[in-house]
Amino acid sequence: MAADQNEELHIVMLPWLAFGHMIPFLELSKSLAQRGHRISFVSTPRNIATLPKLPPNLVPLISFVKLSLPDVDGLPENAEATSDVSYEKIPYLKKAFDGLELPLARILEISPPDWIIYDFAPYWLPPIASRLGVPCAFFYTFTAAAIAFFGPPRLQAPSSVEIEYSRTKPEHFTVPPKWVPFPSDVVFRLHEILRMFDRVDANASGVSDGYRFSSTMNGCSIVAVRSCIEFEAEWLHLLQGGLFKKPVIPVGLFPRSVKATGDVADDADERWIGIREWLDKQKEGSVVYIALGSEVIPSQDEMNELALGLELSGLPFFWVLRMPTGLTGFDSVLPSGFEQRTGGRGFIYRGWAPQLRVLAHPSVGSFVTHCGFSSIIEAFALGCPLILLPLLNDQPLNARLLQGKKIGLEIPRDERDGSLSRDSVAESLRIVMVEKAELFKAQAREMRKIFGDKARHDRYVDDFDNYLRHHGRRCPKMTSQAGFETPESVTMGSH
Repeated sequence: MAADQNEELHIVMLPWLAFGHMIPFLELSKSLAQRGHRISFVSTPRNIATLPKLPPNLVPLISFVKLSLPDVDGLPENAEATSDVSYEKIPYLKKAFDGLELPLARILEISPPDWIIYDFAPYWLPPIASRLGVPCAFFYTFTAAAIAFFGPPRLQAPSSVEIEYSRTKPEHFTVPPKWVPFPSDVVFRLHEILRMFDRVDANASGVSDGYRFSSTMNGCSIVAVRSCIEFEAEWLHLLQGGLFKKPVIPVGLFPRSVKATGDVADDADERWIGIREWLDKQKEGSVVYIALGSEVIPSQDEMNELALGLELSGLPFFWVLRMPTGLTGFDSVLPSGFEQRTGGRGFIYRGWAPQLRVLAHPSVGSFVTHCGFSSIIEAFALGCPLILLPLLNDQPLNARLLQGKKIGLEIPRDERDGSLSRDSVAESLRIVMVEKAELFKAQAREMRKIFGDKARHDRYVDDFDNYLRHHGRRCPKMTSQAGFETPESVTMGSH
């Protein structure tokens, strides 16, 4: 039954347990709540406590459903997000995530929502939603190019470890797939895909990522993509042209305001004071900012060459070293004597830094990024040039996309083994920061017009909102403030 334009919908959000997923899901939640809908955002207690605070006007409309992960052998105690574990432990996190099936099914059965918007991981959710008559949207937080590269889903046996249906050899991923009808550089290098194949094991969760993607994709009514036509029109048109055989709607990029992120409580925060004082002393546009995420840690050789390349470049730098909880060795990952030799012009920050505030500072002239899509959006929304150092997952595809559009410079690696050299690091930094600085600054300013235009991206959410209103399930009146009637065994509450 189609909903009235003024109809208030109840929408359940279920992101994967990575902040690169949870934050976009939260931004979409806020955007839909601003349009009058009630949101139940499902995650674990520690993750919810870490998310940015809600604006006061949205607190009545967004409830946080706290579901505790079951104990799983092999998963460290208190681990609730990918940032809490090493890359090799993520399959155990997926196994624990699968333990949310029964408690979530129980509360969905009590109060079926109008829509469920989910991530790739809950392969078990579409059958529950189908039984309850609730339509589902698959929200992709990746680029449309990366989604299209992996292609249409095909159901596989849960025990399968194939990365993509008919492409079973690493070499298959080093060329554009047959369904891409236009010239494309969005491919993996052989060393990149070999690294991914090497990391595919028997899968402690018992369910391959390929099966998860296929099941969640096949079980949804609509695909929502965190992208916009102005950025990657050709890839969105490919998706919308029938690759998934269901509606595909871009929902915009959700550029975040520096003041509204919740990364830092206020300007008096001690973490920001120390960072800002150092940045204030640097010349405008002179600092290289380096942050490579926390889910995939560079190898020791990569860390050495990156550090020595920074040293060789002679440029000021602000380097955020973030490692998953439980891993130690912050000091040992850097070359001996590196901090002493670069102490006058380098700032090593160990832990989580307020990235948006750093990127927005006038002294920052470029960003060495692992090419996670959230980091790309944050940088371009602030007009900061990008130096690309992809590590794993969709990151190499994002790097090829940006390099192909000439809006980022990728640090070259050895084509055979993927090794990084200090010379290639130093040369890439000098190109972006010195030799072709004006060109890269101009490109970043052009990207800011797209990525930083909140009004533009609000219009994308308007279109998505319109679809949800006219294709959702009318749910019965809820007795709780912003979502489910909840059984006592489930912890709920606003954050």
